[in-house]
Amino acid sequence: MATIAFVSQKGGVGKSALARSLAVEAVRAGISVKIADLDTQQKTAVDWNCRRLAARMEPVVEVQAFGTAAQAIQAASNFDLLIIDGPARFSKATAEIAKASDLVVQPTGGTLDDMLPGVREFHALLKAGVSAKRLAFALTKVPSDVIEREAREYLETAGYAVLGGSLLFKAAYGKALDIGRAVTETSHVTLNDQALTLINALVARIGEESDAPAAEANRRRPKPQKAAKKPPRRAAVG
Repeated sequence: MATIAFVSQKGGVGKSALARSLAVEAVRAGISVKIADLDTQQKTAVDWNCRRLAARMEPVVEVQAFGTAAQAIQAASNFDLLIIDGPARFSKATAEIAKASDLVVQPTGGTLDDMLPGVREFHALLKAGVSAKRLAFALTKVPSDVIEREAREYLETAGYAVLGGSLLFKAAYGKALDIGRAVTETSHVTLNDQALTLINALVARIGEESDAPAAEANRRRPKPQKAAKKPPRRAAVG
């Protein structure tokens, strides 16, 4: 079993969005997956899956809340891939999560306010004994190609890998998640393809860092999907 953890220094950077979307595309490719929601207070992954199940969306994703990474690993021993959706803030448990994972991904925006704290936290994981080879950034909510290029250069200069692809700053991604979809399941083909490029980079990296051969991970890599049907207009709240 391969284990990938998504962690973040703060909320709202796309951590859970990537965790959910990786799970959806991996299941679609025939890989058995379990998402472990370790944010026991908010349980956003669990809530998202309830919306997905209520909408009877395919593929079905296994999601469960756990208190620790060790509990999640024990419960997911029969799965090909365990995806850990960590708390929205770094804590003492973050090092435990990182040490138990084959790959630790930290989503970040392209500003120094986003990147500098993230680099510091990865430095802290290095001091805790986590190999730099198991740490990678994912660029999310970037407004332009120029910002993406500059952010990638900054993070690589800091000594860390940056996954290929990025997520643009688009409202359609948030709307998809609101109704139980993944960021690869919006009503916009271009946005789906953009997101899938990042997800495929994740799949390839998992194959490199886990016990499973990279060739096998690449063979089962998700393929581009057609845009989802446009969701019905939602009534205003309040």
